Amino acid sequence: MRPPCEEIVQQLLPAFRSLVAKELIEKHRLSQTEAARRLGTTQATISHYLASKRGFKDSEKLRSIPGVMEAAVKVAKELVEEKSSRPEFTPNFCRVCAALRGVKNLCKV
Repeated sequence: MRPPCEEIVQQLLPAFRSLVAKELIEKHRLSQTEAARRLGTTQATISHYLASKRGFKDSEKLRSIPGVMEAAVKVAKELVEEKSSRPEFTPNFCRVCAALRGVKNLCKV
């Protein structure tokens, strides 16, 4: 039996980061390299997010959950305005994670 946080880290965090990355690139017009820098990942990871090779299946699930897209938009905006750093990203994701734990069939919690 896996703990909920393991499920979240392996499946939902990449999906959420995918949503944030797409927001950074499509809405805020950042390059893949700049989006990667702000998210603390690599350009290759961002490329996978955009090509729907990583985080795609679960990002589609996340889009349908109230509040998740709003959180992704907020995180992206804060990263663009440099109001948020990676350590500040954690509490934002923890709030999303706590909300997701109440959603049936999203993860086994």
